[in-house]
Amino acid sequence: MSDVMDSRPMRRIRSFVLRTGRMTEGQKRAYDLHWPSKGLELKNGPISMTEVFGRDAPVVLEIGFGMGDSLATMAAAAPEMDFIGIEVHSPGVGRLMHLIDEAGLENLRAYCCDAVEVLEQCIADGALQRVQIYFPDPWHKKKHHKRRLVQPAFVELLRRKLRPGGVTHLATDWENYAEHMMDVMTAAPGFVNQFGEGAFAPRPDYRPFTKFEKRGERLGHGVWDLLFERVESL
Repeated sequence: MSDVMDSRPMRRIRSFVLRTGRMTEGQKRAYDLHWPSKGLELKNGPISMTEVFGRDAPVVLEIGFGMGDSLATMAAAAPEMDFIGIEVHSPGVGRLMHLIDEAGLENLRAYCCDAVEVLEQCIADGALQRVQIYFPDPWHKKKHHKRRLVQPAFVELLRRKLRPGGVTHLATDWENYAEHMMDVMTAAPGFVNQFGEGAFAPRPDYRPFTKFEKRGERLGHGVWDLLFERVESL
């Protein structure tokens, strides 16, 4: 399938549900103070990474950063790289703005909207060094599997946005979703498993070991990481 055909908008089955919830006073204060300089808007259309960050550096995009602690930790630990987070839930975005301010991070920006729309409308092809999606909603009921974010059309969208050699990094604590991810990524044109066909990856040092994971580990839950590299040609 050609890139011209692949560029058509994806058929939309949303992979998230907007939960009710308001920002705390602290989150709103941080959002109001720092969003003008650290927030990115879908309505502004395509972005230039060098203009956004004021330099030319590898860019990591995280989809669904939750409350932002892991993403802020990664940005602080890798000042030589630039990071963009996407999250639909405003309290998490407000929390990330607080973390950016607290750590004085200049290499981190955020969108508060649907990741597919950001990828389609704002991110240039070949602009990203890594896309990371950690613990997305597993939609564990079989009738809801179609809502899972990691699907062939979405993975093809990710491929276009990655530069050759760029990596898609997925992680989940649901074994069935891990198997689904492996099937989708293994079948995806233009990707190769960095650890061999069908093999899950050890957790890379750059992905923080979260409180969520530590709790799961104590309860005997597993976590599966997948690292797939975009190859030069299909």
